[in-house]
Amino acid sequence: MGRMEEFVNNTKIAELLHRKQKEEDCKHTIMVVLAILGAIAAVAAIAYAVYRHFTPDYLEDFEEDYDDDFDDMFFADDEAEDSAKDTVKETVKETVKDAVEEGKEAVEEAVE
Repeated sequence: MGRMEEFVNNTKIAELLHRKQKEEDCKHTIMVVLAILGAIAAVAAIAYAVYRHFTPDYLEDFEEDYDDDFDDMFFADDEAEDSAKDTVKETVKETVKDAVEEGKEAVEEAVE
């Protein structure tokens, strides 16, 4: 019986070792797959960076043209607004002068 028990124990130990080896092989396979995916991602990132570096930025040219037009329109509006303010100020001054003169005349008439 001693040999039979030894044989069974050796078999169980061999099965346990075999399972651990399968788990290690599985972990090794997963690590290889992840390493390959990482390498592919790194190559793709480098290719994208090179592409972005050598591709001209057309939007930058468009934005510069638009900014110039916008500035021109903005300052034109300011000039029109300034001239309108000046016109209103002159009109108000004239109206006030006329009102003051009429008030003086009315006071002089009332005094006489």
